[in-house]
Amino acid sequence: MTVTPIPPAPPVPSAAAAPPSRRGVPGRIRALTATSVAALALLFAAVVAGAATAGDGLRLIGRDAGPQVVATSGLYFGLSDMDALIADVLALGTGDQTQKPQALARYERQRSAANLALLEAFQLAGDDQAERRTIQSVLDGLGRYEQLVARALLLDSQSSHAPGEPPASALGVYRDATDLMRQELLPQAYNLTLESGTIVRRTYDDTAGTLPLLMAAVIVAGLLALGCLVYLQVYLARRFRRVFGLALVGATLVTVGVTVAGLNVIQRDLDHLRTAKLEGFDSMVHLARARAIGNSMQGDQSRFLLDEERADTYEHRFLDASQRLMYVEAGSLVKYQTAVRKAGDFRGMLGPELTGATAEPALDAYLRYQEADTLMRTRAAAGRTGEAVAIRLGEVRQAFKKYDAELVKIADRKQSVFASAVGRGERALDELWAVLPFAAGGIGVLLALGVWPRLREYR
Repeated sequence: MTVTPIPPAPPVPSAAAAPPSRRGVPGRIRALTATSVAALALLFAAVVAGAATAGDGLRLIGRDAGPQVVATSGLYFGLSDMDALIADVLALGTGDQTQKPQALARYERQRSAANLALLEAFQLAGDDQAERRTIQSVLDGLGRYEQLVARALLLDSQSSHAPGEPPASALGVYRDATDLMRQELLPQAYNLTLESGTIVRRTYDDTAGTLPLLMAAVIVAGLLALGCLVYLQVYLARRFRRVFGLALVGATLVTVGVTVAGLNVIQRDLDHLRTAKLEGFDSMVHLARARAIGNSMQGDQSRFLLDEERADTYEHRFLDASQRLMYVEAGSLVKYQTAVRKAGDFRGMLGPELTGATAEPALDAYLRYQEADTLMRTRAAAGRTGEAVAIRLGEVRQAFKKYDAELVKIADRKQSVFASAVGRGERALDELWAVLPFAAGGIGVLLALGVWPRLREYR
């Protein structure tokens, strides 16, 4: 008898063993979603990095090192003015006594302003110990200078003398004081300005070089995120045979908005930073330095009349300072003052600043100041020292005041440009920082709304 084998029964399909297509779709959706989220994270990271870099640059130039440069430039001006005022007081003699109290009162104001500028610079120095030591050294030197000045004024008050002829004892002490000012205090004050200015320049160069790279990173990350979102939408539309989901379309549009807004703000901040540095800060520093040099020049005029032994030195200093402000080829002060009236194009520190119709009054005032100096030296060369002193404290000082006032006007305009550029850049960043969290949350919600319903179909 033949036995026919019974074939085994076919395996019963397990409920857990889903078809491969049904296992792969949810995983593919999750993978595409995770890739999109990672690309979006890169986009937001690039935007945040660009905004933070721009914000650091604006903060340092507009709030920290930039104001410190201006403060120390004001210190240089105040110190040089103090020394010039004491020279004026000693040059007055026992003649006209109405100007002495005014000069001494201004000296006290400038002394107080210098102390305040040092205090502000000390606070702005933060944890920079080297800069703090320099400021402390200036404070110590200023104390020694004030002691020498007090002694020189006391010796001067104890003797009657004609204008421009102080007693030798007072003149000797003042020489020590002005040498201390020129050889120690003013160089240290200028070093403070240079140190802060170096920080500003380095920060500007680094920021201006980094921001374009971060903008390129935003573009790449934005395109990558958009590509991932579009691919996710195309995959879902084809796999489920449906039109594009509004939620994912919305997420894509918000991503476009974040990319464009990030690029726009970073580019605007780069432009504002460039304006603040090149059109505001640099001019402010040049003008502050020019004002300090001018103040030192007028001090050299009084010292030229006071100290016959050093008269040639002070005249050469005046010429050197004049050429630093507005350079004209000349071998002597007489030749310079003749040539500067005829020159049409100026180099030097003030050359780039005194351009355009708005700067013409400052140029005219500078030329009048040089003309007044010529008149003063002509009287001194003729032996009419008293008349030369009167011109120095009258016509020359008035001409210098008008010239300095014109520089202040230009500096105020540059200050407005600087403050406006920094303010606009900071406001743009504030707007971006306010929008980014909502944009990130919105994209996250829209992405979830677009993907979650599809995943639920496989539950």
